Amino acid sequence: MTPSGTSRARIDHGVTTGIFELDGGTWEVDNNVWVLGDDHECVVFDAPHDADAIMQVVGDRTVRAILLTHAHSDHVDAVFELKERTGAPIYLNPDDRVLWDLRHQGRSWDEDLADGQTIEVAGVQVRVLHTPGHAPGACCFSVPELGVVFTGDTLFEGGPGATGRSYSSFETIVDSITRALLPLSDDTVVHTGHGGDTTIGAERADRQRWLDEHEASADD
Repeated sequence: MTPSGTSRARIDHGVTTGIFELDGGTWEVDNNVWVLGDDHECVVFDAPHDADAIMQVVGDRTVRAILLTHAHSDHVDAVFELKERTGAPIYLNPDDRVLWDLRHQGRSWDEDLADGQTIEVAGVQVRVLHTPGHAPGACCFSVPELGVVFTGDTLFEGGPGATGRSYSSFETIVDSITRALLPLSDDTVVHTGHGGDTTIGAERADRQRWLDEHEASADD
């Protein structure tokens, strides 16, 4: 686990491995586990693959919420086991029901996420940013006091998340990133759903390349 931040709140990190399923395909993937809190309480961003591994990051803290960046299977497959073990409510943007039902049809999350909503943990405010494109209900979570944003699969080092599968759109994800993420300060650290960190400044500088590469691939 790697602590960061300057207040009593910190960010802890782990990685889980499992299967992502969509559109009849399966892929083995590594997912980041991000936990924001202090020594007593925390929130967990996503619930990928392995509740045991997630609980190793959580430790004995009280989990106030499980905040889902979106409902692709690799981000929600351990969510009910994690809820059972922590008692924490599950939060999801309702626009992602179509993806949620592919994995958890007949069951539901507890609370809706909405753009602009704030959730407090360990003395800091987590601001919800609805960023559709990778998924209809995709959300990012900005924590200005710590200078970070948790982007799930909306923004990675090197550009937007994948938009080649069902219920996704390149134009929509670029609009979401431009509207909701690029206005954040250049030094905002981007904690992603897979792979390494980046910064808002680096991705803003790289924006034209994303657009050019997408246009070139569409022309092929």
